[in-house]
Amino acid sequence: MSKTLHLTFLFFLLIFCGQAHSRFIIGRSLPSLSSSDLVSDGVRDLRDPPYLRLNTLSSSATESTCEQTYGFMPCTTSVVGNLFLILVYGFFMYTAATYLSNGSELLLEILGPGIVGGLFLPILGALPDAMLILVSGLSGTTETAQSQVSVGMGLLAGSTVMLLTVIWGSCVVVGKCDIEGSMAVDTKDTKGFSLTGSGVSTDIWTSYAAMIMAVSVLPFIIVQLPQMLYSDSGRHLAVLIALIISVLLLVSYCLYQVFQPWIQRRRIAYAKHKHVISGILQHLKNNALGKLLTEDGQPNRDVIHKLFVTIDENNDDHLSPSELKALLIGIRFNEIDFNKDDAVVKVMKDFDTSRDSKVDFEEFFKGISKWLDEAKRAADVKEDPGFRTLKFLNDFHMRTKYEHRILGVDDQSDEVVEGVENPKWVTCRAVLMLFIGTVIAAAFADPLVDAVDNFSDATSIPTFFISFIALPLATNSSEAVSAIIFASRKKMRTASLTFSELYGAVTMNNVLCLSVFLALVYVRGLTWDFSAEVLVILIVCIVMGVFGSFRTNFPLWTSSLAFLLYPFSLALVYVLDYVFGWS
Repeated sequence: MSKTLHLTFLFFLLIFCGQAHSRFIIGRSLPSLSSSDLVSDGVRDLRDPPYLRLNTLSSSATESTCEQTYGFMPCTTSVVGNLFLILVYGFFMYTAATYLSNGSELLLEILGPGIVGGLFLPILGALPDAMLILVSGLSGTTETAQSQVSVGMGLLAGSTVMLLTVIWGSCVVVGKCDIEGSMAVDTKDTKGFSLTGSGVSTDIWTSYAAMIMAVSVLPFIIVQLPQMLYSDSGRHLAVLIALIISVLLLVSYCLYQVFQPWIQRRRIAYAKHKHVISGILQHLKNNALGKLLTEDGQPNRDVIHKLFVTIDENNDDHLSPSELKALLIGIRFNEIDFNKDDAVVKVMKDFDTSRDSKVDFEEFFKGISKWLDEAKRAADVKEDPGFRTLKFLNDFHMRTKYEHRILGVDDQSDEVVEGVENPKWVTCRAVLMLFIGTVIAAAFADPLVDAVDNFSDATSIPTFFISFIALPLATNSSEAVSAIIFASRKKMRTASLTFSELYGAVTMNNVLCLSVFLALVYVRGLTWDFSAEVLVILIVCIVMGVFGSFRTNFPLWTSSLAFLLYPFSLALVYVLDYVFGWS
């Protein structure tokens, strides 16, 4: 953001929210005027009228004052003034979130995933929300904190609902591609707004992220148990237990993020090996002089021996690594790109049980038999396998191809970093941006909470609804815009990364931000009375979490479900709190 824009905001801030003062009359005054009367500036001697006399403030107006944050930040009791302050402070929180987001991306380019990408960056991404929640419960007396803590709950619920409804649905709309078969075809968008014929597809890791998000609501359930059981005595203990569980989930999630790249590499390597197996079986089936299985479903020893002789180019009754590599090169694996030498090593490991670096016919026969059994189990062949040889091998091949694709290894270009020029300078820049973002978030979190509270007093609108709607726009706007832009690339890989980040952001809300919230409630002895708000978080997280856990294909109609959850959430809180009186 340009320096001029910042100065413009500061200028209007002073105009709208500055306080005007007049001085008291000093010296001689008219008998009709008290010593506290205010007059226009420039009038010092009231012996000779005319003079301008200012009406004194009524006692009620005098009591209607605001308290300046830090003793110098602007404040006002007017509706327009507080609305302007919310916009200004919200802009600064948006700036802080932008600095943190950009700095995190730069640092990730330098240091890569692992500890940095899994531990520090998710925490930094949730920092603006955590700051706002923290200051909402630290201000003033216990009564003041109890009043303002609803701002933190509104932000927590609003961020979660906005990310999983408005942003999630928008990503489906802008990222939609034609759905052919069971997957969306990258960059192909010819079916327009077909509710079932277009949509997005994600990889299996995105499903795992959705599962983790659904599990992360456990502390909300624990802290609500006393109210569900109509018990007042166990509320403080429930807050402590929920806090401990939330912290443990936070640590577990960070550890998972740290080790996730290693887990992904292992799964991808295994999927590639299974696809190599299916490719070899397909090749042997197509080149066999007979069926690979007998009528009773057992491996056909004679046919497999003929195949062994075909592969044994030097006729020494053994298959060497070079002969297996020639076999792999002769099979055209159009679907995947893999290291042929690494594939040979793994095939040899499956066949060479004697570990003499060569495969005789018995080892080859046992290896092929094991592969055929694995293919039958995957295709769920239960009867008449001899007749179904062609079908179950085709099914196994298509299954391994699909599994390979949903692991998201077809297009790694979005994560490849070709090398960063001047890494020291980029690192210093990233650290500086993270520092500036943290300082801005810490400085303007408290004034923003005060402005929301004052706006609520001036308009009689509950602070929850103000923070639910307005504050997430400030703290999550940069993340939302980047997610939508990323989804617009219309690739499965980018869609997977986009939805994974959305699920991850909600998970951090449910563990990190909730941990801060619960710690405030427990330490300051506040009352946990947010049944309606917690119910909204549970409904949205569980519905979208289960929805994302059991499918990797999202047609366009699923965006409608997400969009409808947002007004439903607002209406539900209003009805439960202000019609049925839950809180």
